[in-house]
Amino acid sequence: MRRLLRRAVVAAAAALAVLTTVTTPAQAAAPASPAVTFTNPIAEQRADPHVFKHTDGYYYFTATVPAYDKIVMRRATTLQGLSTATETTIWTKHASGEMGAHIWAPEIHFIDGKWYIYFTAGSSNDIWKIRPYVLETSSANPITGTWTEKGRISLPLDTFSLDATTFTVGSTRYLSWAQNDPAVGDGTNIYLAKMSNPWTISGSPVMISRPTNAWEKVGHTVNEGPAVIQRGGKVFMTFSAAATDANYCLGLLTASASADLMNAASWVKTPNPVFTSNASTGQYGPGHNTFTTSEDGKSDILVYHDRNYKDISGDPLNDPNRRTRYQKLYWNADGTPNFGIPVADGATPVRLSSFNYPDRFIRHWEYRAKLEANVTNLADSQFRIVTGLTGSGTVSLESANFPGYYLRHKNNEVWVEKDDGTALFDADASFFQRAGLADTAAGVSYESYNFPGRYIRHFNNLLYTQPVSTTLAQQDATFYKE
Repeated sequence: MRRLLRRAVVAAAAALAVLTTVTTPAQAAAPASPAVTFTNPIAEQRADPHVFKHTDGYYYFTATVPAYDKIVMRRATTLQGLSTATETTIWTKHASGEMGAHIWAPEIHFIDGKWYIYFTAGSSNDIWKIRPYVLETSSANPITGTWTEKGRISLPLDTFSLDATTFTVGSTRYLSWAQNDPAVGDGTNIYLAKMSNPWTISGSPVMISRPTNAWEKVGHTVNEGPAVIQRGGKVFMTFSAAATDANYCLGLLTASASADLMNAASWVKTPNPVFTSNASTGQYGPGHNTFTTSEDGKSDILVYHDRNYKDISGDPLNDPNRRTRYQKLYWNADGTPNFGIPVADGATPVRLSSFNYPDRFIRHWEYRAKLEANVTNLADSQFRIVTGLTGSGTVSLESANFPGYYLRHKNNEVWVEKDDGTALFDADASFFQRAGLADTAAGVSYESYNFPGRYIRHFNNLLYTQPVSTTLAQQDATFYKE
């Protein structure tokens, strides 16, 4: 009998241990991709930006200038530093003939020990004879190097073609570009080919995308500006669509890295655009992007251009005010990229993940602040950490997709509400940013300005301001910036 009783006690204890293990939240380590913030815009009147992070510790930046007459370059040891870095003209259009007009979309790449610039140019006597060209230098510093013209990239079709980019998957180097094929119809399509050297394609190109959706054909029928990022065994290719006004946007193609990329069926187009104009943040026509990584290599960065106004007088190509911008690229739980929205000018937002539920983020839902996993409407979980509305060393957390709306407490509940200009709102929406109560090294906690000792914490996945007298409460009140 005693043995049976002892076994029952042991079994009950084991069951309790399992239950405790199941219900106790996991403690987070510092996030693998911590927050990275920038101040936008990075470069005024610089369209079609391209940033290359090199092993020499520098970022190299090129872009289209409004006069369409030259190629400029900057370098800096930080991404933000490119905004104030000295700009050098490294090549100027020809006075006559080929490469004499419409110098567009330069990209800089380092391949087999040499630097290459891929760019688009027209002819002085036919400015719409747009074709892709390549420059080369073997200098360690491409800004001070002597550039050799490798000439036009020879394509089977001698038609309007632009926006060449290059990338490798495995050991194979590819060229992708946009081109018109009269047999296909109006506009430009995205093509792919293997390369035998940095300025020569091999074999027959394949068309991997053409404009078929309504959003790809607003104003003009366009797929252009391909850019590639790879992650988790997938190849993601963004492209720009529609006219270069407020309708300009990004689409996305996806292929398995192990697939035959030269088979058009390997590429799947996302049905809707992944990055579009946003009136709330005042950003219009985001597109012609590239990708780079943060200084610590832990975050992927989206580089693109847009305008901060919607209405354009005349041809958008004659409007000089496309600006280069950055923001962090996030990844969904299923491994797909999440571009969010083009964020407002100024400081870029962050996400705040839970210390004890590392897959959950602070987000707003019908203006109530809560904790939730897999927030695919990314901007609902992004906040700008700005100077507190009360000042006094405080911060306020401004919604990314509702500028002017802030996290504030009301009856100890946390909501996202519009600043009404009152002193009470300013106080309710101001917090002291503290070292994380459960992780002082990497975490953050937010103490109420007007109710000292109360912190933003989650409880049953909703956010409150409450005292934090227990270990669990301290954990619930600790977050990581991502």
